[in-house]
Amino acid sequence: MKKIVVSKLFLYRHRFVIGYILLGIAFVSLLFVLPLFAQYGLSDAEMESAVSSYALSYDAPLEGDLVDLPYRVLQKISIMVFGLTPYAIKLPSIIIGLFLGLLLILLLNRWFKSNVSLLASCLVVLSTPFLFLAGSGTPLIMILFWPTLLLWLGSKIQGEKKPKPLYSFLFAIALLFAIFTPYMLYFAVFCVLFVFLQPHLRFVVKSLPKLPLAIVGIMIIGGIAALIMNIANHPDTIMELLFARGFNANEMLGNIGAGLSPVFSWRDEIASVFLAPLLSLPVLALALIGLFSTTKGFFASRNSIASLLLVFTLIITAFNPSAVIFFILPLSILVAHGLKYLLEKWYGLFPENPYARVAAVVPLSILFGIMIVPSLLQYVYGYRYNPSVANEFNYDLAIIRDNLTDETLLVNEHDDFYKILEKSTNIAVVESLEETPEKLAVLHGGTGNTNYQLLQIITSPMKEKSDIIYLYTVKGE
Repeated sequence: MKKIVVSKLFLYRHRFVIGYILLGIAFVSLLFVLPLFAQYGLSDAEMESAVSSYALSYDAPLEGDLVDLPYRVLQKISIMVFGLTPYAIKLPSIIIGLFLGLLLILLLNRWFKSNVSLLASCLVVLSTPFLFLAGSGTPLIMILFWPTLLLWLGSKIQGEKKPKPLYSFLFAIALLFAIFTPYMLYFAVFCVLFVFLQPHLRFVVKSLPKLPLAIVGIMIIGGIAALIMNIANHPDTIMELLFARGFNANEMLGNIGAGLSPVFSWRDEIASVFLAPLLSLPVLALALIGLFSTTKGFFASRNSIASLLLVFTLIITAFNPSAVIFFILPLSILVAHGLKYLLEKWYGLFPENPYARVAAVVPLSILFGIMIVPSLLQYVYGYRYNPSVANEFNYDLAIIRDNLTDETLLVNEHDDFYKILEKSTNIAVVESLEETPEKLAVLHGGTGNTNYQLLQIITSPMKEKSDIIYLYTVKGE
């Protein structure tokens, strides 16, 4: 009987390719389907984002309206094509989240071995905070997308003896777009300081071929010039890029506390769109192990960057508590470091025993099941049934589209948002009654007009403000 050689089996030789394919199928499926079941309501930030994107004019770049421009263009196209629906508002984040997940996988695969990067990728892209970010119709995802793209492009430049000019060009373009995203000016400064203070990266920059270095330099100078011109014409831009709207320096410590609350708290003590805890205990433990493991050889670029990114996360969280979601990037790196440390220690105990490697599959499978499955269930059910989080979203738009056809809709809030409905439906949206339409629908309230009689109250399953639409008809009709 022919002896079976495990290393020559098809499944063994292609195990990582098969693993990435399965991860890709699960990730894409969840990304496009889960927002329909979990985050289908809209937060105030999402409604404001839709209004801002839809109001974007074709000459916005010439007018200096450049903040979050790529995201807003994509969101406007989505609303124009599919109409004002919750899914159309969230679709840009879903698409960008798809590329962001791919970039995180590529970045981890660039810095770590295939077994570590595959496992770490599963934990990160299937986690509650990542799925939330990819299902939220706001430009918040861009503060994570640009740094991840820049780190991956930087790794493609750093890891080659003769880096291709294309990667340098793409790095410069990405940096140019990034600086017009809130808080990314801080990240640009962070990148420059990190390169100058890190000996290995300083050597890499000095040894770069002249063409890639010149491309990056010219693009960076051009980006700075464009930023200065934009600020000169629109002084408010610098405040929007550096600080959150309505920022108060006295609230910085409070913002950090509010931002970190859902990360480490096991109770939703503060009303937030983030579901607490964002990190499960096993993932947090793995990240702490990774943080501990990076203390040895800390000054290596890959080891120190995660710790410095954590500091950067605290800085931008002081300006805006929602920016704490940036921690996904250093978390993914630390989780990979933690997995690398655990696997090395396990294999170090049995360096010559192949059965020990096989035996590790069972506890690892159980561990990953404990970390991934509860996180998915928390995401699906938490955003529907956790009161402190669910009440931050409303289902008004979905209920309006499901129940109204050609009525006149009277609104007393978010009127700019609901006005967009007129472009893709037969619903007329008004702020006050100047005429007496035959069929009237009032959002969250009745009407004092004695010419109408109430026909129906359409409700939602929400605990608060569940009376969504009051349907009226003219008396005598």
